[in-house]
Amino acid sequence: MRHRKADLHRSVKGQLEFRFTDRGLTSYAGLELLRSFLQACRLNRLLRCQLTPAELPGDFRFTSMLRLILALVIVGGRRLRHVEFLRGDPVIERFTGLQKLPTARTLSRWLKSFRASSVEMLQQVNAAVVSTFIREAGCRTLTVDVDGTVLSTGMKVERAFRGYNPHHRKVPSYYPITAHLGESGHILRVQNRPGNVEDGKASTGFLRALLHQLHSTCRPEAVRFRMDGAFFKASVLTLLESRQAGYAIKVPFAPWLNLKSLIGRQKDWSRVDDEVDGFRTSLLLEPWDREILITIYRKRVRHQTAKNFQLDLFDPDDGYWEYSVVTSNLGFTIARLWQFMCGRGSHEKVIGELKTGLAFNTIPTQHYGANCAWQQLVALAHNLLLNFQAAAGAQRRARRPSAWPMYRFSRVRTLRFELFNRAGRLVRPHGVACLSVAANTALEKTVTTMLQGLKKPRLVLSH
Repeated sequence: MRHRKADLHRSVKGQLEFRFTDRGLTSYAGLELLRSFLQACRLNRLLRCQLTPAELPGDFRFTSMLRLILALVIVGGRRLRHVEFLRGDPVIERFTGLQKLPTARTLSRWLKSFRASSVEMLQQVNAAVVSTFIREAGCRTLTVDVDGTVLSTGMKVERAFRGYNPHHRKVPSYYPITAHLGESGHILRVQNRPGNVEDGKASTGFLRALLHQLHSTCRPEAVRFRMDGAFFKASVLTLLESRQAGYAIKVPFAPWLNLKSLIGRQKDWSRVDDEVDGFRTSLLLEPWDREILITIYRKRVRHQTAKNFQLDLFDPDDGYWEYSVVTSNLGFTIARLWQFMCGRGSHEKVIGELKTGLAFNTIPTQHYGANCAWQQLVALAHNLLLNFQAAAGAQRRARRPSAWPMYRFSRVRTLRFELFNRAGRLVRPHGVACLSVAANTALEKTVTTMLQGLKKPRLVLSH
């Protein structure tokens, strides 16, 4: 139906007067849906089972403190002081189970009570959340992406050192390593590290703990890893082969590997797609006293690029090429291996989501244990949001060779705009609690669909 132009506009001249009231107004009405989901999946029971031995101090229950930090990062807070802007919101109080929120200083002192053992307990909570999804989704083969990321810190932050920050080489930093589940987008494990740690040398302990976590909580039929060239180490290959894990690892163009001569002698390339060719050969690694199978790819690009180098074996008149090398024990074809490795991009997107959407790159205190706990809680918030969307009826995708996430998940900024950060009023007509929000067709449709999905009893967290 077409409206008159006069019906489309309104006159706005006067200034509104701000009035502050405590009559049940909320800015986060949609968070009640997430609270209902966490109650149904029994998150508090899991937290009590895993974290009670930690004996975290304070007058506030540790379950409420954890849920407050989860709520803070989910609604968009990036600093501990932002908790002051949540004070008095009835939905936040219902979400946390508190009548009065703690101050930012109280939150800081509580986070500083975390030690290595209690951070490990948070990792176990996170592992239980992910394993619940894996069992419900029926994932028998797990694709794990492992990579590190740089977090710049202040000059006085504990155990922060100058290291592998390519953009700010003189800035102290952390260098946490993360494991990402390709089939869903969950963060399997996070471990914080000082900024001067190199991925390949320091990753074997993390990989051992990750493999133990997967086999003890998920019990998959097969596990396959995707990693970049920093993990091309003899110790990493030996560990994965000894645990019967599959792998596809990028091989760096190190001079001692002599990859340039292999490319120069190759005449026949197998077609992968319109822009990518490849061939497979064996490579003898004398320093390691072993021989590996490698696949070399070349991708045609339309301009010279610094991402990889243009070998002088080829005439630039034939175009520019980017070269990459992968070693793998998965038995994939050349084309299938290329598609599989391209799926690593989903991990980069999740890391970006953690940093920009959930304050993973925030350094809340100068205390190392508190900062490690913060990273664990951000990863937990991310995983709970994925479980929430899966339970609320997220659309499922078809399987892909790249092991892309099986659900069409929304980003946290989209969830905030469409669902969480909605104004409402908590009222009690006839003594029954009711959350009243503005009438909106799109919001009503979304909430109705989610409520129908959340009625199904699934994704109950086990401990």
